[in-house]
Amino acid sequence: MLRTGRTDGLGFGTFSIVGADPKTGEVGVAVASKFLAVGSVVPFAQAGVGAIATQSYANTTYGPRGLELLRQKVAPQEIIRRLTQGDPQREQRQVGIVDAKGRSASFTGQRCLRWAGGVAGKHFAAQGNILTGEAVVQAMAEAFQKTPGELALKLMAALEAGEQAGGDARGKQSAAILVARKSGGYGGFDDRYIDLRVDDHPEPVQELRRLLTLQLRFRARERAYRLYEQKRYAQAVQLLQRLVAETPDDAALHYDYACVLALSGSPRAALRHLTRALELDPALARLAREDPDLASLRNDAEFQRLITR
Repeated sequence: MLRTGRTDGLGFGTFSIVGADPKTGEVGVAVASKFLAVGSVVPFAQAGVGAIATQSYANTTYGPRGLELLRQKVAPQEIIRRLTQGDPQREQRQVGIVDAKGRSASFTGQRCLRWAGGVAGKHFAAQGNILTGEAVVQAMAEAFQKTPGELALKLMAALEAGEQAGGDARGKQSAAILVARKSGGYGGFDDRYIDLRVDDHPEPVQELRRLLTLQLRFRARERAYRLYEQKRYAQAVQLLQRLVAETPDDAALHYDYACVLALSGSPRAALRHLTRALELDPALARLAREDPDLASLRNDAEFQRLITR
């Protein structure tokens, strides 16, 4: 009988990249495959520690065991040796590891289905099996190194480059991205900064990019709110200014921007963005009437006109 995860007599094809940003302590994994819910199998990451991708007849114990060794400061290449030593199916395995300092290693067993291989460099390791060719991992490596910005954007660009270079030889089904950042999760309570999965989709990498764009905006709004709570209004203004430019038709975002502008001593700009917020969502006028963040505008004739029309 066919092994679970094999739909045509072959093991499922997968391409992935692990990456780290030593300046921020961020680590992460991006992966795509002709396989249902690849994000439930391949990626493991811990902020300030490292990231692991385990694939090709994946031994999922490599994730937690590898992270434990990374916490002990063991080098990625030595971790691969320890993980694969004694594994009777090691020649069918594939794994990529990066630590928080940017040291990396990639392993491809001799019995992985071809094309299979990987490339490891400073701050990343890219690998894949049942690919259209070596160009896939080479394109991922190049995109990761050339893409500016935060780690999630570099990982996403690498995944897109891998797909454009041919990707999984059998087609597309799922994709995922996992990025761990210290206190980067919702409310700052955990390190799960980005954790997105597209489990079954005709264009999983494209859909993952869409979700990542939304998630990064949401995280930026969270950071703006934390700055607001800390009364660091000038910094919140800078962050919200960029977000408003990216999503000019978001009523709640214009409203929040107006509040922070009012608190930072910019009443004219605050009124401009409050006007736009109420144009997009007139129901916000009820909130504006009593909002203490807008107290400095309360006696302004334009403000009174906005909330009473």
